Amino acid sequence: MLFVASPNNPDGSMLSDGDLERLLALPTLVVLDEAYMEFSGADRAGWVTRHDNLVVLRTFSKWAGLAGLRVGYGLFPLPLMEHLWKVKQPYNVSVAAQAAATACFTAKDELLGQVAAMVEQRTRFYEEAAALPWLTPYQSAANYVLCRVTEGGGAPPRVSRRRSLRRASSCATTRPRG
Repeated sequence: MLFVASPNNPDGSMLSDGDLERLLALPTLVVLDEAYMEFSGADRAGWVTRHDNLVVLRTFSKWAGLAGLRVGYGLFPLPLMEHLWKVKQPYNVSVAAQAAATACFTAKDELLGQVAAMVEQRTRFYEEAAALPWLTPYQSAANYVLCRVTEGGGAPPRVSRRRSLRRASSCATTRPRG
């Protein structure tokens, strides 16, 4: 069994279609983690019907903000389904998590609007980080940007002492209620 994430964590890179095809040609089950798919636009759910050795996993943690509830889903080839039911734990998703995930479908347009705003923020952050001589950002298809802190170049003292540089990514937009 081979596990692959696309977009990848921590660098946000994407697995190319060609690379995925080569992996699927191997005599093994390929599990594709698409936790950040909504931020990339690269949806490979349809591939499951064409490849009996591909499983696609998704989560509500990133795009819908339900990380604490640990709820997600998988897309599986039909021949695997009968075996999954044999090993599935009973009550593995709480009632609260089920209710929250169901509510996400009602608010899907609003949530995907927030995803679009985060993608815009990601682009702006990348451009601004690239302008700093002491940062090298990497292109990302996720909801974050990995940056390399380089030596010198006028980095703030806190960064140059190799402390972490972080940015908040919990909410891309704030809108007044009412």
